[in-house]
Amino acid sequence: MDLYTSMAVSASGMKAQGTRLKTIAENLANANTTAETPGDLPYRRKVVMFQNALDRQMGVDLVRVAKIDVDKKDFERRYDPSHPSADADGYVLLPNVNSVVEAMDMREAQRSYEANLSAVDSARQMLMRTIDILRV
Repeated sequence: MDLYTSMAVSASGMKAQGTRLKTIAENLANANTTAETPGDLPYRRKVVMFQNALDRQMGVDLVRVAKIDVDKKDFERRYDPSHPSADADGYVLLPNVNSVVEAMDMREAQRSYEANLSAVDSARQMLMRTIDILRV
């Protein structure tokens, strides 16, 4: 694998993990939102789906975001009859976002992003060393 290809593979990973981090941030921002009126649904957690995408020109698989889908997990129910979006039984639906899970996902995405960034930096350093050797 040449230098350009290795950098392209790492860059595709960084882009995919960047999208994942943005999605996680959106989930965390909406973790406590509720529906505005009874019968409406609250925010539903989003998840990023990745896929391998063959780059025929380079002959390698790159990672791409296949889609951003919603988590089908059930909403949490909390008894709060005074809430404006409470149903007839007094229950309010809360988003299916678990802040602990989102924090763990964020940490994993961050580490993956940093690993890809480190690979790009290593490739850049090797290129600079090669140029220095050729100058002598």
